[in-house]
Amino acid sequence: MTDVAPQRSDTRPWLAFAVVLTAAFMDLVDGTIVSIALPRIQADLGAGYADAQWVLVGYSVTFALVLIPGGRLGDIYGRRRVFLIGIAAFTVASIACGAAATAPVLIGARLIQGVAAGLMVPQVMSVVVILFQNAERARAFALYGVTLSLANVSGPLLGALFTEYSLFDLGWRAIFYVNVPVGVLALLGALRWLPESRSETPLRVDVAGIVLISLASFALMFPVIQGREAGWPIGMIVLLVAAVPLLWAFGVVERRRDSRDASALVPPDLLRQRSFVVGLILLLIVFSALASLFLVLNYTLLTGYRWSPMRTALTGLGFPVGIFLTTGVAQRFATTHGRRLIQIGLTVMATGMTLLILMFTREGMTVTFWQLAAPILVMGLGMGLCVSIVTTVVLADVPPRNAGAGSGVTNAVLQLGAAVGVAIVGAIFFSLLEPRNFPDAAGTALWCNAAVIVLAVLLTPFLPAAAPTPQAAAPQGPR
Repeated sequence: MTDVAPQRSDTRPWLAFAVVLTAAFMDLVDGTIVSIALPRIQADLGAGYADAQWVLVGYSVTFALVLIPGGRLGDIYGRRRVFLIGIAAFTVASIACGAAATAPVLIGARLIQGVAAGLMVPQVMSVVVILFQNAERARAFALYGVTLSLANVSGPLLGALFTEYSLFDLGWRAIFYVNVPVGVLALLGALRWLPESRSETPLRVDVAGIVLISLASFALMFPVIQGREAGWPIGMIVLLVAAVPLLWAFGVVERRRDSRDASALVPPDLLRQRSFVVGLILLLIVFSALASLFLVLNYTLLTGYRWSPMRTALTGLGFPVGIFLTTGVAQRFATTHGRRLIQIGLTVMATGMTLLILMFTREGMTVTFWQLAAPILVMGLGMGLCVSIVTTVVLADVPPRNAGAGSGVTNAVLQLGAAVGVAIVGAIFFSLLEPRNFPDAAGTALWCNAAVIVLAVLLTPFLPAAAPTPQAAAPQGPR
């Protein structure tokens, strides 16, 4: 695929990059800032546990659904145009979230936020590839990595600050209103500095593929999240079973579309690469464990232990700190020992998870800040050894012609993994809270997380031995 790119003399590439980086930062913060304020939101709106899960997971679901078509729409209609639509819609949806008076209104606005993010985020890496080459591109990727780390740190802390100190007397609503000035500045910056680009190759929107994958994902996610609270009526079970034929139909449609005009939403060649398929499964289960970990942790500390939002946020701060400390090691040895680093990193993560579980189950309600912060730091150290290289290793055997699609599919799997993890582990956790025994409920639910991380370790021998030299953008992580 050849891109129609602007002339460098007519653009200000670093200003354009700053604009899209701002949008990426806002999206990542919005994915993590909500979790710390969720108990306050639930109490204020009178929402049930299922509603609370949808506030958190609904964003990830719609974001994941739109990521792949969002990237393709940018190729077809222009990346600047699609980015502008995405950032504008995200800003308006943030206003609706902040003004929501009921849980259904908030959930609806969060779903729209996810759709908007799915339109703007895929354009970020496309802009990097178009505007920069060689050393400048490497520098841009490094800045993007720093932004990811800062966003992961900033989200929970900002959520705690806004919730605990009630900025402008807005309470939890400030976590959404803060997006408005940032979104407006990003929109104005994009209008001023972001150049237009699109694919030179004629492509068509794969409407059938988009519809089928959206229906399949909804058929899977809705029963998982709502089933327990609704008592698992027959309709929920039928909907869950219907996901299987819908996924089969999606595969058939994609093969036909690829043979007809090569415009398939997911090129079938991708799924013939063993390392790619195994890597997707690995990423799905790892990020499902991480997303659900912080749901359980935050609810337990805020509601069960009555810790303040700030103390809760600081407890999890060791995770991004650990990632920052070991990422440099991973980057240095990725091209020679990539698979081994992933194995070691996942093993360290499983060890940290086990230590966290033991702290909950053995110490109970007397557990201290440091007894929880230490194993979370260990998990972060393990994550840093693999998070910066795992997606590159996964994409090692993907043909260059499918690199963009491979990155898009990987991004979508990360987000769906987070949504599935929150839904399944969240359902287990909330079902165990009937006697209000938070430490035991947290410990039992988190054994699921430890088990899937061990499963991920067992899958690593099927990955390529080392990461290739980066040729394109790495996919974005979960919120």
